Amino acid sequence: MTLSAKDLIDDTVELASLPEVVMRAMDMLNAPDTSASDIGNIISQDPALTSRLLKVVNSAFYGFPSRIETISRAITIVGTLELTDLILGSSAIRIFERLPNRLADMEKFWEHSLYAGVVARILARYLRAPNTERCFVVGLLHDIGALVLYRQCPDEARQALELANDGSMPLNVAEREVLGFDHGEVGAELMRAWNLPESFVEVAFYHHQPCAAERYRLETATVHLADVISGMACGTASGTNQIAPLEAGAWELTGLSTDITDQVIAEANAQFDEARAALLPGVKAA
Repeated sequence: MTLSAKDLIDDTVELASLPEVVMRAMDMLNAPDTSASDIGNIISQDPALTSRLLKVVNSAFYGFPSRIETISRAITIVGTLELTDLILGSSAIRIFERLPNRLADMEKFWEHSLYAGVVARILARYLRAPNTERCFVVGLLHDIGALVLYRQCPDEARQALELANDGSMPLNVAEREVLGFDHGEVGAELMRAWNLPESFVEVAFYHHQPCAAERYRLETATVHLADVISGMACGTASGTNQIAPLEAGAWELTGLSTDITDQVIAEANAQFDEARAALLPGVKAA
């Protein structure tokens, strides 16, 4: 039987669901009578998660003038949807920290991913997007399917990495050559298994081909540009020499000018260290 991206997720018990506290908090978002205090009470049942979130919202990355002491206060200031997205991003990093693999330098992987998230957030502000934190978290998680590939199909993933490293083809094309699907499709299946919004699923699936996206083309193009810019500025998630190629028409999809690239990189460089200290304090090189 031919292996599929969905098979990889179905066979990975550790990835089948997010932590219960995270799932309950996300479910509560859909309840119209949920208050900040209700969600705060749920999140506070996980002291480690509470500590991480308060560290993030009190970091210079957010720059709030006064210290935020409670989750309910963080929700009031940051926003319910925005904080829930941060819960998701933080929890995903912790999940994959516990799942070692032989192929990825985890420090490089998460630095690329975080830089892409920072750039996506900056681009979203240029676009006056209503939820810049969602763009940040979708950018942070755009390559997460690669970690599933490295764990579940290490031999095939290594073969794809070698094809990409010798310059013959981009990594996602090499993965399709070897496996019949790429890390974007695996990431989309993971998002689906986690019952995340369809925007997460579509951006993960099409982040190398934003023009093929259907409902969330602007968000997908934003993350695509963030991925390319991150590769230029701080290297690739996989450690390959070839950065993700820019799809023709991606800038046009956003309506932004390529002239802002240097300014975006300068802004991202100014924000990255604070974001790293807040979200990646425990991530070390392999």
